[in-house]
Amino acid sequence: MTIHIAGLGLALPEHSIAQHEAAEFALASCVASDKQRQLAPKLYQRSGVESRHSVLLTASTNGQPAEQAYYEPSTAANPYGPSTAERMSVYREQAGDLARRAAEQALDASSTPAETITHLVTVSCSGFFAPSFDVQLIDRLGLSPRVPRTHVGFMGCHGALNGLRVAKAFAKADPSARVMLVAVELCSLHYQYEWTNERIVSNSLFADGAAALVVQSGTNSSSPWNLHDDFAEIVPNSEDAMSWAIGDHGFQMTLSAAVPELIRQELHGRMESWLRGNSLTISDITGWAIHPGGPRILHACQEALSLPDNALAASHETLRQYGNMSSPTVLFVLDQLRDAQRGPTVMLGFGPGLAIEACLLMPSK
Repeated sequence: MTIHIAGLGLALPEHSIAQHEAAEFALASCVASDKQRQLAPKLYQRSGVESRHSVLLTASTNGQPAEQAYYEPSTAANPYGPSTAERMSVYREQAGDLARRAAEQALDASSTPAETITHLVTVSCSGFFAPSFDVQLIDRLGLSPRVPRTHVGFMGCHGALNGLRVAKAFAKADPSARVMLVAVELCSLHYQYEWTNERIVSNSLFADGAAALVVQSGTNSSSPWNLHDDFAEIVPNSEDAMSWAIGDHGFQMTLSAAVPELIRQELHGRMESWLRGNSLTISDITGWAIHPGGPRILHACQEALSLPDNALAASHETLRQYGNMSSPTVLFVLDQLRDAQRGPTVMLGFGPGLAIEACLLMPSK
């Protein structure tokens, strides 16, 4: 049975900020030493990001500086910014609308009436509340109140690939199924005031966004991709390489400097073996939609897989324009490949574990 992506939708918050201004905001909100004040702009510049969107901005960089009032300067009484409860309140207010806009685009792209959606799969690691934005989507999109809901939570940057596996399973089990997958993240709610190199790097990368897919079975000549196979593996003894923990002042991302080297050591053999099982080699893959966790991670993937310089252009461009939006980001990369790829495409992401998740897409015929 052929399972295909029938429609893809993307959504961003209204306002964005240029990266050099984001570095200035970082220095304004935190108490930093002279050495840190010299280091922060350099780290922000090396991030590969030129602009990012956030639900917290009230004006964009557009000839005038971007504006935000949510993160006030650190004080002795409040050294670490808003509490997690305060940040989750904003998530509850904002996540549903961003998710809805992405979902509406996916429905329109697939020519799918909302009332015909049979399953709803949602993905997020940047906030929690219940009833959650999946219930909001049912109401705001006009889905049936009987639509089964499945939430993929706290899986990190590869979460959309986990959600895609769930959507594929639903469509495979029921040929008449029309599955809506929606990933939404408000990573800017978890800006950290604490000055460590890891915190600065995370602050320089993360952003907000949403993406949605309609997945269904059958033949569709207008769909660019069929879902062919997927891959998942935890790298042994790598639990400390990447983590995502709930703190008193937001969720705290830990990204070890060892991650790029782990990718160089571990990725090639796993991808080679998996693709061989699909009668393919790494050189047969014409499109790489790799989650842009940062420039060093992308460079490590390129080296591990021996890819040419232009192979990850879509990932670098997504990082440049939008930053790392966690789970929706790989779907933004896929969208950039929509008109360029006519051969096998691999979606690839990494998350806490260290976990490697991938999906093999084959061109529709």
